[in-house]
Amino acid sequence: MVNPAWLRSFCTLVHTQNFTRTAEQLFMTQSGVSQHIKKLEGFLGASLLDRDANGFELTEAGRRLYQQAQPIVDSLAHLQEQVMADPPHQGRVNVISPGSVGLQLYRHLLGFQQQHQGLIIDHRFAPNGSIESAVVQKHADIGLMTQIPQHPQCAFNDVGREQLLLVTPASESVPSLSALEKLGFIDHPDGHHHANLLLSANFSDFSSSQQIPVRGFSNQIGLILEPVSLGLGFTVLPQHAVASFAKPESIRVHTLSTPVYEPLYLVTSATTQRPARVQVLLEEIRAWLKSG
Repeated sequence: MVNPAWLRSFCTLVHTQNFTRTAEQLFMTQSGVSQHIKKLEGFLGASLLDRDANGFELTEAGRRLYQQAQPIVDSLAHLQEQVMADPPHQGRVNVISPGSVGLQLYRHLLGFQQQHQGLIIDHRFAPNGSIESAVVQKHADIGLMTQIPQHPQCAFNDVGREQLLLVTPASESVPSLSALEKLGFIDHPDGHHHANLLLSANFSDFSSSQQIPVRGFSNQIGLILEPVSLGLGFTVLPQHAVASFAKPESIRVHTLSTPVYEPLYLVTSATTQRPARVQVLLEEIRAWLKSG
């Protein structure tokens, strides 16, 4: 492979048309420049310069080499600048979160992307275990979790909490546990976990979500309240998921005597240096959670 330093000396010489000025620009000796040209000619097996008493002219091989070499020399000259460039509002950021907070967060991030259209935001929904794995495997730059990550390669901060809400059809008045058992439960991936947390804190006769018959299941966060709105059962969801439902008049959110909250943790890789664009989006998400 040709030595880039030889190419740089050759292209500079073509610009200056003078060995002495080339040596000065490159902080070399004149003999050093001459050696680079000779080595380049030896490597290519072709004469690059026609020398005479007044200086030199490029040979045909020299002209072709200059046309090919100058873009390479220019690219190498800007290599460090390109490698070290870290623009705060350009490039892809991969975000992964639970569906509940993600429903409203994604809308906010789209607004942020409108302001900084050099950003590419990839936002996906997943359960806690998948979120942790995605951060560890570098598939996600930023994760939101409702449980503390256990993997040592995860760094996390407590950034807020989300209230769990009991949601029934609009026709349901103040619910008793017996009324909920009769109504039945609309399950979802975190359904039994959420139900156990909220119902155990508010109904003394509640022992386990297993005592309540399941009337349906959905793993799509935006669809869990559809069967509830049709009178097919009740469910327990985080507040962001309830706030995002398109038909609030068809459901009823009940205020229970003991509020229950689920924590939110902002999760990143503990082993990877964050690009500026990731840091900017982290700060934006923190500010949004704080304002909410």
